[in-house]
Amino acid sequence: MRDAYRDGLIDLIAPSLLPYEVLNALKYSNVFGEEELKEIAHILDDFQITLYSIEGRLSELSVEIAYRKGVTIYDAAYVALAVESEAPLYTADEKLLRKTRSTGLVRHISGLDIP
Repeated sequence: MRDAYRDGLIDLIAPSLLPYEVLNALKYSNVFGEEELKEIAHILDDFQITLYSIEGRLSELSVEIAYRKGVTIYDAAYVALAVESEAPLYTADEKLLRKTRSTGLVRHISGLDIP
């Protein structure tokens, strides 16, 4: 996925909470120190992923999905963005896949086929 993005074959979009989630997960992995996480924060900025604020219709849809599918608001925000943008959401989260299968937009990352 990284290479396809770098080569301009795909665009990446995400809710604005993506950098927080990535940095938090890496912090609690106990693999990276403070200075390394600061560097990773800059690298995330350099990726120039298009981030969408969770507001208006996107926030309403996130809440609806969270309640109707039994997922967190955080996960629902990714699904809502996929729904609103009519773009697939690729994930390795089996629980999210199972709970949101009916949207037709949430797919396993292993199914990402880039020419």
